[in-house]
Amino acid sequence: MSVKEKKNTETPEYKIEKKQMPDPLVFFGDTSEVTPVYHHDHNELDAATAPRQQMTGFEEKYRDFVDFILRITHEIWEEKGIGVIYETYHNDCVMHFGTTHSKGLNPVISGTLQALHAFPDRRLIAENVVWSHDSDDTYYSSHRIHSTATNLGDSSFGPATGKSLQFRTVADCKCYKNRIVEEWLVRDNLHIVKQMGLDPLHVARKLASATIKNPTFGLPENRDGQFLPEIYQAKNNQWNIGDFIQEKMSVTWGARYFNKVKNYYTPNAVLHTVCNQELTGYHSIRGWLTSFFASFPNARVQLERVTCNQMGGARDYDVSVRWRVAGMHEGIGFFGQPSGALAEILGITQYKVRDGLIQEEWLTFDGIDVLRQIEEHKLRMAAATETE
Repeated sequence: MSVKEKKNTETPEYKIEKKQMPDPLVFFGDTSEVTPVYHHDHNELDAATAPRQQMTGFEEKYRDFVDFILRITHEIWEEKGIGVIYETYHNDCVMHFGTTHSKGLNPVISGTLQALHAFPDRRLIAENVVWSHDSDDTYYSSHRIHSTATNLGDSSFGPATGKSLQFRTVADCKCYKNRIVEEWLVRDNLHIVKQMGLDPLHVARKLASATIKNPTFGLPENRDGQFLPEIYQAKNNQWNIGDFIQEKMSVTWGARYFNKVKNYYTPNAVLHTVCNQELTGYHSIRGWLTSFFASFPNARVQLERVTCNQMGGARDYDVSVRWRVAGMHEGIGFFGQPSGALAEILGITQYKVRDGLIQEEWLTFDGIDVLRQIEEHKLRMAAATETE
């Protein structure tokens, strides 16, 4: 084969990636426009001055969108610049925390101050920012953070314990002209509570007693009546990151084909999941999925967004997936004995895909929020029994 022929056979696959079939769930950011987090230290990123990306409506001090996210996070949390929230969050900002939501600036200010009261020395170390520039001229970020902190003040979980903690958070933010208009915050609160030396069930029960129950409509399941679970069908003729992720989630999560994990992961792939668990290889990943879905054996899996940044070759991507699992807590598994509670789990997973397979995965959700829903159901059932 001549050099010319070889070039022509290699290039089309890359072009298909760029001109993929439209997909309402899949979004892309051009890595060449920003300085990726990669292994850069905060001091290195902060010292850079040359502008890299033109962003309509954003202050010129931000070099690119990744710089915007990293800089305001540091100013607000570590420099205690609470006033930066007024400059960078919309007055009508919507916040999502698991199954609870808030609207407006005041809850953002209040939540930040209370968190800093409980953990005044918190450090937020950026692990990655997966991002996109969307067709409506908004920017979207999925910011994965490793935090260290000391519990020196009271929190919603309980009195101060003086314990040193570390935990993972992922914040997905939708931004328009220098302001965050919507945010999905997923923090590993189960790991926080355990490190504080508290009983997660006791904390969940306390939170449940202060919860106003929202109505539920119908029972979400992974099957439509008696039909088989739906399997995602690829939209593109050749390998495509959007197809790959959606197929992987529908096959291994939605349809529970845990035996097909090997089709999507490298043999020594690492899964970083809640409570600082690090699992390696097909066997461990299959085992974790089995335990998780044992608690919700018939739950429905819903993908909300897939954000992709190409990191080198045509099949090398950093990906963030925002998802929900909803169903009945009807089995013995990750969340203990079955309760019959209807629960919903908001999660964000980031993937390191290299040469078309997952090398590394960071899976984050709020286990305390799940336990709160379970304990809330128990409290309502107990109250109903007392009134009979």
